[in-house]
Formats: sequence, C-alpha cells, structure tokens
Amino acid sequence: MLALLVVTIALSGSALFSSAEPLQLEIDAPLGDLLGHDRTDDYAVTGALTVIVDGKPARIDGVRISLRGHTSRRKTECDFPKLKVAFPDGSRDTTPIFAGLKSIRLGTHCGEALDGELTRRYGRLANEHSPLRESFVYRLLAALDVPALATRRARITYRDSGAGGRAARQPLVRNGLIIEDTDAAVRRVGGTREITEAEFSNAHDQLTTADTVRLAFAEAMIGNFDWCLKMTPDDTYRCDARHPLWNIVAADRGSGRAVPLIYDFDVAGMVTGRHVWFKNVFTRAFAPSAAESEIAVIAQLQRARTLFSRRELDDARAAFVGRKAQAFDVLAGAKLDPEGEAIARRYLESFYAQIESDDNFYRPVVRTSNTRAYAGPDGAPACGTRSVIPVGTPVGSPLHRAGERVQVMLLDALWHWTGTASCAAIRRGPVWIDASAIATDFPPR
Repeated sequence: MLALLVVTIALSGSALFSSAEPLQLEIDAPLGDLLGHDRTDDYAVTGALTVIVDGKPARIDGVRISLRGHTSRRKTECDFPKLKVAFPDGSRDTTPIFAGLKSIRLGTHCGEALDGELTRRYGRLANEHSPLRESFVYRLLAALDVPALATRRARITYRDSGAGGRAARQPLVRNGLIIEDTDAAVRRVGGTREITEAEFSNAHDQLTTADTVRLAFAEAMIGNFDWCLKMTPDDTYRCDARHPLWNIVAADRGSGRAVPLIYDFDVAGMVTGRHVWFKNVFTRAFAPSAAESEIAVIAQLQRARTLFSRRELDDARAAFVGRKAQAFDVLAGAKLDPEGEAIARRYLESFYAQIESDDNFYRPVVRTSNTRAYAGPDGAPACGTRSVIPVGTPVGSPLHRAGERVQVMLLDALWHWTGTASCAAIRRGPVWIDASAIATDFPPR
C-alpha cells in the first residue's frame, strides 16, 4: 500500500488528495430546498462545511452548494444527486487542507436502493456502496498510471438546516467521494487551461497517441461506456460525433497538444456490476461461456484495434501487464463490499485475460472492406442496406459452413447497428459471411 500512497501523492497537487484515508465532512445547509428545487438550473444554497482533520473540526461558513452532473440530477436517477461546494473568497486559505482550491465536487450515495438494483434509465447503483466502488476505480487508475482526476473517500454528515427540513431529525450520514476541481487538475498536470468541448477537434490532432490508447484501454478495463472522445475528424462511434469530449478533461499545455484526464465512473460496469442497455447492443451468444462483463471488455478492446497500429496496441498491452501486480494489490486493499470486490475482480481478470494473450486480443475480425452479412448461405441480405459489416468487427467461432461462406455471431463492437440504425438480425445473429473476409492479422504487422 505504500506504493499506492506514493502514486496518490504524485498525482495530486493538494493536501486534500495526499492521503487515501477517508475524510470526515459535515454539511449544514437547506438541503431540502436544494433537492426540491428545479434541477435543471444552477440554483445554489448557502451553508457551512466542516472538515475534521486529526480529530479537530474546521468550519467554513458561507459555502455555496449546488447540484452537479448531467443525468444524476434527474429525479428518476438520484434522490440525492452529486454536489458541488464552492468556497467563499479567502476562506480556503484559512483551512490548509483546501489550500489552493476554489471548490470541491462530491460524489454522493445517490439513493437508498438495494445492491443489484440499478436505475432504469442509466443504470446507476443508488446506494452508498457506489461511491466506495468508484473511489476504488480512481485508485486503480492511479496505480496503472492512467491520468484521471484526483479523489478521496469521505464519510459525510448531512444536516438540513432549512425551514421544515431535517433539523429536528437525525442527520443523514453516508459514504461519499471528494473529486478534484477541474481547474486544479489542469494545473496539476502542467496545463494552462481546459480546452472546452466546443474548441476540441479530435484526439488525432490534439492528443498524443500514447495517451489516447492508454485512455481507451483503461475505459475498457473498468467497463465504462459513459465517455466520448472524437478520435478522428469523421469519427461517429457512439456519441463521438455529438460530443468530441465527454467525461474527459483536456488540459492544454500550450504546445499544441493536450493531456486527457478521465473521470465520472458511477455507471461503469466495475461500479454497477452490469449495464442495463447491454441487450440492446451486445449479445451473450457471441461467446456463450463469457459473462456480460467480459463481453463488454472485449468490445472496447476490439474497437481499439480499429484505431491504433499493432505496435501502439502492443506497447499499451505491455504497459498494463507490467503493472498487473499493482492493480491486484489495490483491489486487495480496497475494503469493498463483498459484491463490489467480486465485480471488480471479474472485470480485472477479464481485461488481463484479453490483453495478455495474443490469441484473445487478436481474435478473428472482419478484415475485408464491403463484406456483407447474409440471412442464409444463398446470399440474401441480413439487413438490407445495413448489411455491410465495418472492418474490425469481431467474429465468433464458425457455427456452420456452406461453400465459401460461414455462419457466425458478430459482436457490434463499433456500435454500428444500434439506435435508429438498429438491426436485430445482425446483433442477435447468427449471420452468414464470406469466410475469406475473416482474419486475425488486423491491424497488419
């Protein structure tokens, strides 16, 4: 654990994040007013934040507390959404642990759901196991040298001081997560400013390839799909055309290149255990012996094969394998709930099983342009004009063969047959394709 502490200190520019020990916080504010207000605006309430360091409380009056997040604000998602706490001018300098910080962000418990129950729309785990599992993800990324926002676990006492609020009731005490402010993160990595989504063009032009492939591998490892990064000018994968940056901070170092820091993992598979949308994109039939978590890991790793050269991929594989022991050391010391530990181990083991093996990583894919999926060996299109299969689409083991064609399951790793372009016949398969279009030598040596 000493190595983990060293990594944490190296990645944080504030005393707040220099320790992995949970921090005790108390919030006194009209929280009922805040949570009951229209959640679509920037409404804030004024209250007090008390931090307890070495058994000594330090109170900051006049903090401004507001809701944050994109989807967690919705009442169908979280009864108790994520928060932002902004410090009044001058106060942070009187509280050493917050020195240099204008604000902090809090990941909350979201709600009081049972383990295994996920919110219907986005699939959050709405209880206090969630912030502890997410904290583990951040520590795991730090141990693997993946740039991300700095965090620290917290035990938070909420007191509702508003009229008709919780003042007469017992305070609410729940696990939470303190998350580094974006401006502080940019300074920490030597950046001069954050590049906004409107300014960002694409990863090929503004990020180093090494940073990009490392980011892609990390998101695959934790089973996170709640991120977007426009890789090239014509990239349309999932949300990349709409959001060139999503849940990624691009820190401008003034050299024409930016450093990406990833964050926000509360709907990552390693936190929630599963994805509520899985059956709308993938199918277990692609690899019947594999768990959903393994298929999710495979999908993102296989997509990476369409983005990077073999040398870039192998360099990234070697870097992650070289830190495998550290990754499992972090898990061993994480003190997660039993289900959370089992979920994290499942994702980690799936990830390393894929990247350590050439046969697993360079599995068969469609290698030839304009390859089509057929409903039968006679050549009838499986899905009309949507029957062309993108190069790089993973192919399962052949089920049957007829002449020059084989019947296989496809994995929609490139999200080509989803949304308005949905094709259940291909996503759920099986379909027939030309056997000569399948190869493992992709990208070429």
